[in-house]
Amino acid sequence: MMRIPLWLCVCVLTLDSSASHTLFTCEPVRVQWCVHMPYNTTFFPNMLEHYDQDIAALKMKLFMPLASLRCSPDVHLFLCQAFVPECRDHTRVLHPCRERCERVQSDCSRDMLTFGISWPSELRCDRLESCRFSPNGSAVSAVEELTTSKSSPSSGRDLGFWCPLHLKTRPGQAGSFLGAQDCAPPCDNMFLKPHEVHLAKTFIGVCSAVCLCATLFTSLTFLIDVQRFRYPERPIIFYSVCYTLVSLVYFIGFLLDTEAACVEPSVPGRAATVVLGAQSRGCTLLFMLLYFCSTAGMVWWVILTITWFLAAGPKWSCEAIEKKAVWFHAVAWGLPGALTVSLLALGKVEGDGLSGVCFVGLYDLAALRWFVVAPLALGVLIGLSLLLAGIVSLNHVRQVIQHDERNQEKLKKFMIRIGVFSGLYLLPLLALLGCYLYEQAQRESWENSWIRRHCQEFSIPCSRRSVDVERPELSLFLMKYLMTLVVGISAVFWVSSKKTCWEWASFFKRTRKKDPISESRRVLQESCEFFLKHNSRVQQHKSKHYKSSSHKLKVVSKSTGTSTGMHTPVTGNHDNTPISTAFHNHSVCDAPGSSERIGSTERRSKVDAESAHRLTPKDEVLEAGQSSAHCSRSSQ
Repeated sequence: MMRIPLWLCVCVLTLDSSASHTLFTCEPVRVQWCVHMPYNTTFFPNMLEHYDQDIAALKMKLFMPLASLRCSPDVHLFLCQAFVPECRDHTRVLHPCRERCERVQSDCSRDMLTFGISWPSELRCDRLESCRFSPNGSAVSAVEELTTSKSSPSSGRDLGFWCPLHLKTRPGQAGSFLGAQDCAPPCDNMFLKPHEVHLAKTFIGVCSAVCLCATLFTSLTFLIDVQRFRYPERPIIFYSVCYTLVSLVYFIGFLLDTEAACVEPSVPGRAATVVLGAQSRGCTLLFMLLYFCSTAGMVWWVILTITWFLAAGPKWSCEAIEKKAVWFHAVAWGLPGALTVSLLALGKVEGDGLSGVCFVGLYDLAALRWFVVAPLALGVLIGLSLLLAGIVSLNHVRQVIQHDERNQEKLKKFMIRIGVFSGLYLLPLLALLGCYLYEQAQRESWENSWIRRHCQEFSIPCSRRSVDVERPELSLFLMKYLMTLVVGISAVFWVSSKKTCWEWASFFKRTRKKDPISESRRVLQESCEFFLKHNSRVQQHKSKHYKSSSHKLKVVSKSTGTSTGMHTPVTGNHDNTPISTAFHNHSVCDAPGSSERIGSTERRSKVDAESAHRLTPKDEVLEAGQSSAHCSRSSQ
C-alpha cells in the first residue's frame, strides 16, 4: 500500500520537472566551478548575454585566477552569480548586487592588472541593483526578477540563433540547426498550425495512395506483355517503377506518422526532434529509397527524351537504340547512387515531421540547392531541349510524307501522344522546381519569424531582423508534395489503350495468346503428313490397275508427296481419284470456305496433268516451296 503514494510522488515530480523545462526557466548547474554553490539550478540567458552554460564556462575561465587567489572574500560567489545565476521556484532569477560588485572590483583591481583581465562592460556595477542587507548588516545578495515578465537584456545587437535546452542533442551526432551545433529542429512543424499539419498529412497520404495505384498499374501492364514496350518507349516503364517506390515510401511515412522521422527525447522535459544524420536505420532506409528513386525517375525521363530524339532525328532503329541500353542503365542507376552515397557520407539526412519520411534539404539550404534544385533544373533543361528537337524532326518528316495520308495520320497521332505525355510530366516538374526556388528564397524569413514568435518562450535571443513574410501558406506545402507524387501518374497515359484492356481481360480470364507463326507451322505439318499418307495409298492403288503408265505415276506421286499445295494431276484416263486427291489438299490447307474454290481446282487439274511429265527435280522443289507457303498463308 505504501508503494502507490511513492509512485504518485515520482509522477508528480516528473510532471513538475517537465513543465519547468517546457517553460525554460531553470536548468541544473553544469559549470564545474559553480556546482558547489548554495544553489544547484540556474537560468539562461545570464546578464552577460550568454545563452548557454558552455559559453558561460568558457568566458568565466578568464576570471578564475581571481577566485584561486581569493583576492576578495566574495569573488567566487560573485562570479558564479554573474555567469551562472541562481534560479528559484522556476520563475525567478537572482543577479549579483551593486555593493558586492564594487567590493570585488576594488579588492581585485591589482590582480586584474597583473593577469591582464578587463572588467566586462555588462558587469559594470552602476547597472546593478542595490543589495538587501540582513539584520546583522551583511548583504544578502541580489534583487529577484521574474523571468517571464522581462525579456533578456540586450545591447541592441543581433546575436543570432542560440539552441534552446529542449532542442539539444547528444554531442558528436553531427547535427546542426540554424547554424547551432548539437541542435535539432522540433518534430512539430515550425511553420504550420496544428490543424494545418493534420490536413497536410491526410492530403499526402491520399495522394501517395493514388499515385501508388497508378504507377503499379503501369508496371504490372509491362510485366503482362514485356515485348510490347521496346525502345524508344522502354524508359517509361523504368521511370514508372521508380515512382512506384517513391509513392510507396510516402505511403509508409503516412502510416508511420513521425515514428521514423522523429526522435523521442531521452531526458524528461525536452521535446521530440527530427532525425539528423544516420541516427535511425529506418529513417536512413526511407531516405535512400526516396532520394535514389526520385532522382533515378527523373534521369529515366531524360533518357526517354534521348531515345525519342535518336528515333526522330538521326532515324535510329529500335535495335540500334537497344544496343545502348547498357549505357542507359549505367547512367540512370549509377548517378543517383553516387549522389545518395555522398549525402550519407556528409550526414545530410533530415527527417520530415510533416510527411513522416526522410529527405535532404528540409532545413539545410546548401544541401537543398546542390542536391535537389540543381539536378532537377539540369534534368528539366536537358529533357526539354531534346524533346523540342525530336518534335521538330518529326514535324519535318511529316512534311516529307505529305502524299502518304495514312502514315502521316499515324505520325501526327504519335506526335500528339508525345506532346501530351511530356506535358503531363513537365508541368508538375516545373511547378515543383518553382516551389523549391520560392522556398529557398523565403526560408530565412520564415526561420526569423519562427525565432521571433518563440524567443520569449524558449529564452533565446530574439531576432531583430525585419520579417516580410510571417509564415508560409499551407497551399505551398500541399503543392510541393502533390507535384512530387503526381509526376508518376503521367505514365498511365502511355499505357491507356484498348490493347491494355484486352491484355488485362485475357490475364484475368487466364487465356494465353497463340503464336500465329507456330500455329501455322503446326497446321502445315499436319496437312503435309495427311497428304503423304493419302497419296501413298493412291499410288498403291494405281500400281495395281495402271501398270502401263507406272513411270508417269511415279513422277506424279513424287511431286505430290513433296508439295502440300500441289494438286494431283489427272492421268490420261481421266480417273476421279486425282481430282478427289486435289479436293482433299485444298480442304486441309485452306481456311473454312475453301469449297468455293473446288471448281477452280478442277479446272487447274487438267493443266497440271499436262505439265506433270515435264517436271524436273529442280522444278519439283520450287513448286513444293510455293505450295507450302500457300498452305502457311491459308492456315494463318
